[in-house]
Amino acid sequence: MTHSSMRTSLATFAAVLALVCGTTSAHAGKTLDNIRQNGKVQCGVSVGVAGFSAPDAKGNWSGLDVDICKALAAAVLSDPAKVNYVPLNSQQRFTGLQSGQIDVLSRNTSWTLTRDASLGLNFTAITYFDGQGFLVGKKYKVTSAKQLKGAQVCVQSGTTTEKNLSDFSRANKLGIKPVVYDSYEAGFKALFSGRCQAYTADASALASIRNKEAPNPDDYLVLPDLISKEPLGPVVRRGDDDWFAIVKWTVFALQEAEELGINHGNVDQLLKTSQDPSVQRLLGSAEDAGKLLGLDKAWAYRAIKAVGNYGEVFERNVGAQSPLKLPRGANRLWNQGGLIYPPPVR
Repeated sequence: MTHSSMRTSLATFAAVLALVCGTTSAHAGKTLDNIRQNGKVQCGVSVGVAGFSAPDAKGNWSGLDVDICKALAAAVLSDPAKVNYVPLNSQQRFTGLQSGQIDVLSRNTSWTLTRDASLGLNFTAITYFDGQGFLVGKKYKVTSAKQLKGAQVCVQSGTTTEKNLSDFSRANKLGIKPVVYDSYEAGFKALFSGRCQAYTADASALASIRNKEAPNPDDYLVLPDLISKEPLGPVVRRGDDDWFAIVKWTVFALQEAEELGINHGNVDQLLKTSQDPSVQRLLGSAEDAGKLLGLDKAWAYRAIKAVGNYGEVFERNVGAQSPLKLPRGANRLWNQGGLIYPPPVR
């Protein structure tokens, strides 16, 4: 073998060795290092959308998006309470993440090509499949969005909602007159004061508004029409693949837990007794999948113990056990007719 061939062979061997070693563990990324140093996950949430992220009178946050923050804190800091919630409106949410003010944005934010490709951010996983709808006063006797011809419709600025409304009006020749407000709250209050005939937002948010904010909920109706796709989920900055992986796999772990029948109530027992290899992998009782994320083997166990599986998170915050009572619909597991299809934790 020539010296040149030997050098090539050694270089190839070194590259293969590096690849093999690289697949056995992962160094904690810069974001995770900062989180561990600060002892908190800085989590960007909405300024208040019941069921997703909203504070109570004592400042305690709850909601589906909030539970994702808690699951992350449990996974990486072993304590779901180690979260600092940073309320951000639609105009602030992306700059808050870009600037490093927050580690993860977990608020009702739709995954779109423009946002994914131009903001220096990565959408991680879908936690709620939504669609844009309309909340109208029953006194207007409107039963379909296509009956809003010439109507004044309140909408929040700086959102996909505003653009979708324009597209819907133009495509259906409705001549809708947008009444634009900077804040979520100002928009729905304008509806209740009679400034507009309808308010448009994600259908889940409309159910929250009708239930919590309307002077008399029975006077208002969420129309059945959905005029867009709104896949919602947490977002992180680009440039830290390790943190990106942790956030998305924490979401997937909650979803796979539901698929495997693991919940808040039985997770301790299953950790000790389950012989199912998939359960053992997820909970860390056999294989150590956590090292691939720069975490320990109990990362997913702690996340599930903290908030329950995805189904529990859904039902408690927005589903049958919540004031919103939203149907699971597309947010059912794939094997129950829905769209929730987590990649396997293996």
